[in-house]
Amino acid sequence: MKISGAQIVIETLLEQGVDTVFGFPGATVIDIYDRLFDCGGKIKHVLAAHEQGAAHAADGYARATGKPGVVIATSGPGATNLVTGIATAFLDSVPMIAITGNVSNSMIGRDAFQEIDITGVTLPITKHNFFVRDVKVLADTIREAFKIATSGRPGPVLIDIPNDIQTASTEFKSKGKVIPAKPAKAEDDAVAKACEMIAECKRPYIYFGGGAVRAGAGKEILKLADKIDAYIGCSMMGLSELPSTTPRFLGMQGMHGHFASSVALAKSDLMIAVGVRFSDRATGKTDRYALNSKKIHIDADCAEIGKNVSVDLGVCCDIKDFLARLTDAVEAKKLPDWEEKIKSLRARESDAYDDDTFVPREVILDIASKVSDDTRIATDVGQHQMWTAQFYNFRQKHTWLSSGGLGTMGFGLGASIGASFATGKRSVLITGDGSFGMSLNELATAVTYKVPVTIVIFNNRTLGMVRQWQTLFYDKRYSGTNIERQTDFVKLAEAFGAKGFKADNIDEFRKVFDEAYAYDGPAVIDMSIDSDAMVLPMLRPGGTFDNLVTWKEAENEER
Repeated sequence: MKISGAQIVIETLLEQGVDTVFGFPGATVIDIYDRLFDCGGKIKHVLAAHEQGAAHAADGYARATGKPGVVIATSGPGATNLVTGIATAFLDSVPMIAITGNVSNSMIGRDAFQEIDITGVTLPITKHNFFVRDVKVLADTIREAFKIATSGRPGPVLIDIPNDIQTASTEFKSKGKVIPAKPAKAEDDAVAKACEMIAECKRPYIYFGGGAVRAGAGKEILKLADKIDAYIGCSMMGLSELPSTTPRFLGMQGMHGHFASSVALAKSDLMIAVGVRFSDRATGKTDRYALNSKKIHIDADCAEIGKNVSVDLGVCCDIKDFLARLTDAVEAKKLPDWEEKIKSLRARESDAYDDDTFVPREVILDIASKVSDDTRIATDVGQHQMWTAQFYNFRQKHTWLSSGGLGTMGFGLGASIGASFATGKRSVLITGDGSFGMSLNELATAVTYKVPVTIVIFNNRTLGMVRQWQTLFYDKRYSGTNIERQTDFVKLAEAFGAKGFKADNIDEFRKVFDEAYAYDGPAVIDMSIDSDAMVLPMLRPGGTFDNLVTWKEAENEER
């Protein structure tokens, strides 16, 4: 049966199990939208306020489910508006399919209206991209895009489809859903070498990240830790793979990680790194990073082995398989001296956090106590993001949605909308007044579709993270960080058709959060916090984990 290229797009998306797409129509995708109109609601289209918001929603959908998110945009500015969203997904290894239209093949290179070389623009920020020149290969191109996006280390794939390819016709035959390629299994020698290194160590530390989350390796990590008496930390991208209350889990490590987690890593004599890329925010000065520790690095992406940090054993393989085989093969250990060291680090951290007057912490603890275990928690980027990473009690996988690698302010609202569409449940966005200003137009989307999202704005009337650096390292020279806008977030929410609430202290917050969370639709809470509140501990720029900025030092700096 011959059908048009536009219909092939829709039929192939259905074939691949797509039930929701996010996007914004335009001239060069009007034929795709026309076929979408005929699909009988089998694919729900969510009209965003801006293409960047649509890309973040597709990203949030993917993070919340593990399935690829799909976004559609027209050529020119529609396509270029996707760039930040695609880059966000790329840096965090999120599976996404971006479908863009373009001018007809005969007009390519002639500076036609809204022509843009979007494959050239996105080449550095996609796992792969395609420019479709022949309608006969369109269906298989889309299938290949899904396979690439979900195989090995996931990532975004862009498909640029000229208008004449959408209107041309060819034979179409439906095929099955593509099966992602699996990483290779490690050699037995690698398992044996890892066993030898573990046998020699006295202070083992397992450090996992987003790659472990993608592999679903939490149970395997915990089994190995129990057997060799290791403690566990994670990068920001690893959050929610293990419940925060897991006894061996010390929490996030890194620039603003938990004190016990970061110092334990620095004091370890063997680090088993699982699905991490050793970013600068996690390591600090790399030539001083875990200096006295031997390192085993396990990853599905061979390019990451030894890229940022030299390792003693690098294994590019199926992560779950390797961890299971290692756990079976390794000798059990008990390390009482290491346990005592961890207890002392935890005690120091507990003493520092034992303050029920720190409003950001109390707000996040209150949210965690009231929402269900499977509630997706999205953030934007800044202090609120780090406080959430530090204090929120994650209980279930895939409940943490935050931009790690790119650090995209404005990510959170689109992502929380996408997560709600993915799960059919309420999501919570914790954001800052600076970040929220970059994406508040997507309130229109949330209201239009009656998306159940509760938005908590930490309003400190400043760009808090930059201000913190200026306080600690730039002699309080607050250049460009004071937000002097007169925005009334309650009235703003009401203008969009959402519910708006205001809280000036923790008691008021507890009351209004209950009402906002119970509201059947989007609700915004403007939560006032102190502009001098800091995220601590903090790794100094170019510093090491032996020299963290702690709470007392920060107090001295403020004076």
